[in-house]
Amino acid sequence: MPKYYEEKEDDNKACAGLREDFKSCLLQHDCVVKEGKKPSECLKEGHCKGLQVSFFECKRSMLDTRSRFRGRKGY
Repeated sequence: MPKYYEEKEDDNKACAGLREDFKSCLLQHDCVVKEGKKPSECLKEGHCKGLQVSFFECKRSMLDTRSRFRGRKGY
């Protein structure tokens, strides 16, 4: 879920909202917290897959020349 609150970092980079949500999803997942695994290991297991795909699509849309007309994907 996207986070909308005052404590959110002011980041003007592309796909900043997705990046922060993806990072918080990984770091707060039971795989990292309870099992003590690295976030990269949890990604290989398929955790937070929806946010990973959305973040990839947002970054890919930056390279797409058609995005001049459509705008970047994501938030």
